[in-house]
Amino acid sequence: MRTRRQMHRKPFYKKGWFWIIVVIFIAIIIPKGGSSKEKASSNSDKGQKEEKVLKPTKTSNKSKSTSLASEKTSTSKEEKSNDEPSVPTEYKNALIKAQSYSSTMNMSKAGIYDQLTSSSGEGFSEEAAQYAMNNLKADFNQNALKKAKDYSDTQYLSKQAIYDQLSADAGEKFTAEEAQYAVDNLKTDYNRNALKKAKSYQDDMSMSPDAIKDQLTSSAGESFTPEEADYAIQHLGN
Repeated sequence: MRTRRQMHRKPFYKKGWFWIIVVIFIAIIIPKGGSSKEKASSNSDKGQKEEKVLKPTKTSNKSKSTSLASEKTSTSKEEKSNDEPSVPTEYKNALIKAQSYSSTMNMSKAGIYDQLTSSSGEGFSEEAAQYAMNNLKADFNQNALKKAKDYSDTQYLSKQAIYDQLSADAGEKFTAEEAQYAVDNLKTDYNRNALKKAKSYQDDMSMSPDAIKDQLTSSAGESFTPEEADYAIQHLGN
């Protein structure tokens, strides 16, 4: 038979020590800050939010400014081309003729201008001829030098005679500086030229050696130096 004390004993789950053990157990099983799954999910959400909040790049602005600058440049070029007056056909043709006279006939600037405007020449207006001379690209020193070589090789002129022919208004009309450049840079044998002239006077005009020498050295004649004339007379019979 149970005693009264045994009949009034409390169940174990109503005792204090039981609940102390339960609390300790729960504290061990459930760590602070939630489960690992919850943490991973939280971190993933944060990463997605960070990716969505990226700073906008400046590439679009740069491309827009580059495009605008290109459009402005294109527009300015078109405006310039529209502002430039068209060159009359006569002016263009005069320039083409001037280039031809310079490159093929080695003419001087004044000689080309006169040929362009002459009624017995090309007959261009003075305005067209002046446009041609203003836009002609030519080296008149070289033109003068080529003319000087031609006079030496084909007509056997003296140095002084070549200079006079290049600079004369009735001749080639080069400037004094251009003519001087030509004779200073011309490579030729003036003794040979004097001898060629002497033989021509002897064969074609039957002149005496003294008359030939006078003609070679005269300023109204060939204008060779006395030394060049002496060389010609000494070798006249060779």
